[in-house]
Amino acid sequence: MNIRIIAIASLLIALPVSAQKKKTVVNDSNTPLHLLQPAYQGTYGDLTPEQVKKEVDRVFAYIDKETPARVVDKNTGKVITDYATMGEEAQLERGAFRLASYEWGVTYSALIAASEATGDTRYMDYVQNRFRFLAEVAPHFKRVYKEKGTTDPQLLQILTPHALDDAGAVCAAMVKVRLKDPSLPVDELIRNYFDFIINKEYRLADGTFARNRPQHNTLWLDDMFMGIPFLIQAGLYSDSPELRKIFFDDAANQIIDFTKHVWNKDTRLYMHANYTSRPDVKLPHWARANGWAIWAMSDVLMALPKNHPKYKAILKQYQTFVYSLIKYQSPDGFWHNVIDRSDSPKEVSGTAIFTMGIIRGIRYGWLDKKKFMPIALKGWDAVSSEIEDDGTVHNICIGTMCTEDVNYYMNRPFSVSYTHLRAHETSQDLV
Repeated sequence: MNIRIIAIASLLIALPVSAQKKKTVVNDSNTPLHLLQPAYQGTYGDLTPEQVKKEVDRVFAYIDKETPARVVDKNTGKVITDYATMGEEAQLERGAFRLASYEWGVTYSALIAASEATGDTRYMDYVQNRFRFLAEVAPHFKRVYKEKGTTDPQLLQILTPHALDDAGAVCAAMVKVRLKDPSLPVDELIRNYFDFIINKEYRLADGTFARNRPQHNTLWLDDMFMGIPFLIQAGLYSDSPELRKIFFDDAANQIIDFTKHVWNKDTRLYMHANYTSRPDVKLPHWARANGWAIWAMSDVLMALPKNHPKYKAILKQYQTFVYSLIKYQSPDGFWHNVIDRSDSPKEVSGTAIFTMGIIRGIRYGWLDKKKFMPIALKGWDAVSSEIEDDGTVHNICIGTMCTEDVNYYMNRPFSVSYTHLRAHETSQDLV
């Protein structure tokens, strides 16, 4: 035990108390006042990679604990290890989150990025282990489904996806890790996702991803993220240059077409959705959906060749969008759940994704660092202020139907334990 270090540490802890008793009044005679540092709140102005990673590790510890990779008997809770003989009683052990939900597709991508940024292999191990587990058990749940006509709904989301929410985000993350580790046995799952998104997912006549809810031919801004990053990863997964070009062109066209339909030229923000049968209806500017838009745009800009015919148009739209977004950041760094309504609650997931999107712009030279880094640091400070010591994150809006009624968004419930890893995706660009 080094007593000297303990003594120095004790002295450092005591110093502020002693100093308060003999506090010197700062005035123009004894201090060059123009050199004093601002009284920043939180870590603004003094952020280090170590501080950021500390927050990441808190969240990671929580989700690692809350997402077991085991099959259990739903009636007894007993762990099943012999998958070949399991029946309809088998299900994934329930934690706080679903291993194949779109939220966890976000999480997997964030952890992959965090591992690359920090060199911490635990994050990548988590993703690889969960994907390896899903690949191992999926054929057995498929057998049960064929034999019994039913199986665990969490596996059905993988085996029989019915929407981009079921497929796009998870498949994009799966491709990312598969490209890094060719030994990962997920190609069959990837092919299944490909089949749904490429051959069965609903689109408008012009090719834009769409849904038939709540009205026929509704464009959800969410699908910019649910579908477009997948197209980029599908291009990278393809061995054929011709196929890669097809996927990249589709991704670029999706950005342009979504903007044509869902961009509000007056507010310079994206609406949550557009009813193509009622194009004059203006839906509210929900924060997280706008986050999906900036995430998708930045993914495309990062992958698309700069000589691509749509690159400049997408870059201009990204920059226009960011310059509009920053006008709505609150003084404490948050964005509101309805972006242009300061009387709506401050919301963490949108704030996290906007911060990530801005930092990507700084990293890749799309935005001026001197102007935008203070905005990003405020955003991160806001996000990190909502992370508890145990890794839970506060003030995240739950999933939301689209509607023209702004009061619906103003009064959406918020959750503590919903979609935590947006903070990871933000932090990977800060460390």
